[in-house]
Amino acid sequence: MTGFLQIRGIRKQYGPVVAVQDVNLDVAHGEFLTFLGPSGSGKSTTLYILAGFEQPTKGDMLLKGKSILGTPSHQRNIGMVFQRYTLFPHLTVGDNIAFPLKVRGWSKAAMTERVRQMLTLVRLEGFEDRKPAEMSGGQQQRVALARALAYDPPVLLMDEPLSALDKKLREEIQYEIRRIHQQTEVTILYVTHDQEEALRLSDRIAVFSRGVIDQIGTGEELYANPATRFVAEFIGDSDFLPCQVTKQQGGRAEITLPGGLSIEGIPLHGVVNNQASPHLMLRPERLSLSTESREKAIAANVEDITFLGNTIHVATRTLDGNPLSVRLPFGHPAMAGVPKGSKVWLSFEPEAAHVFA
Repeated sequence: MTGFLQIRGIRKQYGPVVAVQDVNLDVAHGEFLTFLGPSGSGKSTTLYILAGFEQPTKGDMLLKGKSILGTPSHQRNIGMVFQRYTLFPHLTVGDNIAFPLKVRGWSKAAMTERVRQMLTLVRLEGFEDRKPAEMSGGQQQRVALARALAYDPPVLLMDEPLSALDKKLREEIQYEIRRIHQQTEVTILYVTHDQEEALRLSDRIAVFSRGVIDQIGTGEELYANPATRFVAEFIGDSDFLPCQVTKQQGGRAEITLPGGLSIEGIPLHGVVNNQASPHLMLRPERLSLSTESREKAIAANVEDITFLGNTIHVATRTLDGNPLSVRLPFGHPAMAGVPKGSKVWLSFEPEAAHVFA
């Protein structure tokens, strides 16, 4: 695959500390790709190298087949939206949006028309004469987005742009960003540590861990087929039970759990050897709960039940002491007459689980 934007073997080292190591990535034209990972995983550093704010220790970045590393940041023509809106407080909304156009020598008539188009795009018509201080945080972020898109950049970089907003407003602006991306078809690289935000916005997600990309794929691919335990823990909720692998063949494992339960046909990630400590990963929503004893089921005791609106979270502990969560839809018949402290049996389809070596 040859991408519209290509990242080739990027490494960034600060003295003995390696922040990014050997990152390779191809981004298609018009794609919305999110860098997802915890703080310090290398996602923002990679973005800053692309923006020109940092220089890599090694590697290259190419846009439309040409390296951009030798081009100063202000000449790369790449849009950028930060967590802090970085609007000029003394300028009106219209003048803030027009600023990058003025720097590029646009005529007054062309700037006026472009500002009008951008305000329409971000649904802020009639706000051109307001100052940033007279607007809400969400409105200011939309102005920042309009300014970044005003000169029609080939790539738009967004670094944790919504982390300062409350949950409801964050979801509203996420919808707006998705709509604007579909309308403009600009290529977007988006940095966040919020897995739900990444799933809501992205065409693909690159999961960063300790300076490397653990896995790249759609949200569905990462959730259903995590390549590493880190990805399995970071995308969605999951619990891990220690197990023994008694057989491994063709990417599948037969396992035995501490209580003696044996299950076969579970997807296996890695190769189990004498040094490995394999674990079975289970998703809370993929578990079935019964108050009656079942074969091929894990016996557990209910420790807590939490009502979460459309779902119910059941915290259990297996008889050998491992926590295991279950998530059921509100009103599920299995929850009728299940008090705290009661014994339940939890079962799952082998295809819905994973074993990590």
